Amino acid sequence: MAVTRSKHEQPNHVVRDGRHSFSVLDVRSISGANNHNLVAAKVRTRLNMFELRSMINSKRYENKSNNIGHLLHDRMLYTDFGSQVRRRLQASPPFLQRLELDSVLKGHEGCVNCLEWSSCGRILASGSDDFHLILWNPFAQKIVRKILTKHTGNMFSVKFMPKFNNLIATAAADKKILIFDVNASESLYTCECHSSRVKRLATAPDSPYIFWSAGEDGIVLQLDHREKHICNSANNRLINLTSFIDANAEAKCIAVNPIRTEYIAVGANDPYARIYDRRMLKTFSTAANDSPEADGRPKESVTYYCPGHISQNNAKRMEHESRAITYLTFNATGTELLVNMGAEHIYIYDLINAEQPVFLNLPEYKTTINNTDNNADGAGATATPQNQTHSRRKLPEQIEEYKKWGNEFLENEKYYLAIRTYSDAIRLASFGSPVLYLNRATAYMRRQWYGDIYAALRDCHTALRLDPAYVKAHFRLARSLLELGRPQDADECLKELIRRFPSYANNHGVLMLNKDIRENCQTNSSSSQQHEQFAVADFLARGEMTDEEFNWRCKAKDYKERLLGHCNTTTDIKEANYFGNKGQFIVAGSDDGNFFIWERKSGNIHSIYKADSAIVNCVLPHAELCLMATSGIDHDIKIWSPMKENERPNFIDPLGRCVEENQMKMRTDPFAISNRNAFCWNG
Repeated sequence: MAVTRSKHEQPNHVVRDGRHSFSVLDVRSISGANNHNLVAAKVRTRLNMFELRSMINSKRYENKSNNIGHLLHDRMLYTDFGSQVRRRLQASPPFLQRLELDSVLKGHEGCVNCLEWSSCGRILASGSDDFHLILWNPFAQKIVRKILTKHTGNMFSVKFMPKFNNLIATAAADKKILIFDVNASESLYTCECHSSRVKRLATAPDSPYIFWSAGEDGIVLQLDHREKHICNSANNRLINLTSFIDANAEAKCIAVNPIRTEYIAVGANDPYARIYDRRMLKTFSTAANDSPEADGRPKESVTYYCPGHISQNNAKRMEHESRAITYLTFNATGTELLVNMGAEHIYIYDLINAEQPVFLNLPEYKTTINNTDNNADGAGATATPQNQTHSRRKLPEQIEEYKKWGNEFLENEKYYLAIRTYSDAIRLASFGSPVLYLNRATAYMRRQWYGDIYAALRDCHTALRLDPAYVKAHFRLARSLLELGRPQDADECLKELIRRFPSYANNHGVLMLNKDIRENCQTNSSSSQQHEQFAVADFLARGEMTDEEFNWRCKAKDYKERLLGHCNTTTDIKEANYFGNKGQFIVAGSDDGNFFIWERKSGNIHSIYKADSAIVNCVLPHAELCLMATSGIDHDIKIWSPMKENERPNFIDPLGRCVEENQMKMRTDPFAISNRNAFCWNG
């Protein structure tokens, strides 16, 4: 049970050693307090050492770097061996398979909107709608410090300042940013430069003094808490989104690359994630007489990232956009960007090998390849061309079995299970199988969740790269282009199919697709004429983005992977984070009161847990331990850790039903959702 104190009661939180005075946080880090040992002791009460060793050495857990023998060997090599072991075992499958609710921290009287672990991992900070900042010792389930802040709006962000475990920054809906010393009741620093809600704060590990904020006024501030701050006079504006989009632009979230801290990622109330090189940016004044053009942002200072099925619809004329980025973060190596997109899915962008979307790029084809008909994949073969090529290659027995299961799921319209099974088979088939990619594309095209048609197009391209003579993949590529609203590309693709494979010119499937393309082109032509009639009125109502913004969007890089299953339509603070020492898993909350864990390698859902009566916004893994903190609409914080295998009351099963229900919610009228859940919009 949590220890609660009145706001007048102060804990004995300062200790002196004759030379220095340390806060309760510093004392724990210096004295090597045994909070991690407390966790180990708690785990031992649930999992005895025999069970623990069996789990680590089990055949299910074959990662050699986590084998007990390797760990014993490494004990002689590493001075921080305990930390190494904790990190390696953090996301081990045996631990994750036994994850359950460990404890509930009670102390807030409002929704808990933000969580943050201290650098030492022993203290958890939380901010709430009740305007309180609470520091917890979650291992002892106690409140260390409870501060009534001067915020008058819901708190959205809390950050420990790097290298200062006693300094904490907060941001809220009252447009204020505050910094507190946990040993003092008054704030040390106040910034009121934002003209709208402040949604997120960001820090850099190599910068203990400088930090950044993202506000719904479209402004990103760069602040230095060493300087005496006078609002609206300092040159602290770093980015102004309204200068390039329109007056409605909002900065929703912000993150700093942990390795290359000169790179800052910003999410807005649109689907584009932006990464800026702050070495090429100059801060400017927030003075009222400054014009928007004062933001002298070099064109080469920013790169945009957006899923191809969304960025293909880019237009200079501003339109209502229901999708917004609710959270983004870099992985530990700074090579990936994880983005949680409202009214959509979670996306991972590769920052090293990022490419723009490819809609039609057929590989070279040599006519010497035999293209005799053959039902290669066994799924959805009606009225579609096939060929006898590399695609006929016999699959290994295990993979063939997976393909068979996938085909059965597909024919029974269990598309979620079909896609999951094909994905498992693709991962096992290291040599690359065009049949598996095409079968998965078929399942995507039939399921038609957000982004599925584009995912099918990507799979068709992969199948054709593996086998340029795979006629069926060529055909489905043309169909997916048409369904993406690209009839000209579909027409070009189909004509190229007929040119390469003349025997299919009179194929029934080809003739029907050609007819659909012609009808679509005619419909588009009449629609565009109608569209022009309303263009002027619409422009006056919504305006137009700048040429620079339009060009940045046109060059947006495509995603590497996407993760589906959760629902993110109701709150605009829903997070997603990497979990594991190598980011082996992704975790995120959902509008159904659950939190999800995805396998990073396959993209499949590993597990789902019930964690809130309404909505889970925050899922924050510990840096070293198999431990997670979650929060949302409920007025508490839940701590999750490995338990005995039979103690899993919050585990959701079956997964498929939960996932499908969430997709149905995402297609519901967003205004109906917001009215139904108005209490949790965190205003």
